[in-house]
Amino acid sequence: QVQLVESGGGLVQPGGSLRLSCAASGFTFSRYTMSWYRQAPRQAPGKEREPVAGISSGGTTYYEDSVKGRFTISRDNAKNTLYLQMNSLKPEDTAVYYCYAPMVNSWGQGTQVTVSS
Repeated sequence: QVQLVESGGGLVQPGGSLRLSCAASGFTFSRYTMSWYRQAPRQAPGKEREPVAGISSGGTTYYEDSVKGRFTISRDNAKNTLYLQMNSLKPEDTAVYYCYAPMVNSWGQGTQVTVSS
């Protein structure tokens, strides 16, 4: 079955960096657009997970405005792995980050990122 497993989260100081990974299995990873979403703590009512970045099978990327220039999404189709390089992290980036495969409607379990001094 489809499985997405995130890793790489943790506690980092403002201005620091983290790289998230998402290992995919159970589908032909290289053929599909992949995305990263996040859900911040104490989310306002009605607000759900928000998209952070996406990458098509051909490598076209998308970024939410607040992360442009700081985050980089990439994929290694040989390893069936999706990445999110996060630089210049801010406290407002604190959230649980999820890997998502839209075409197979499958989510990972999430990995916590906390940006705090």
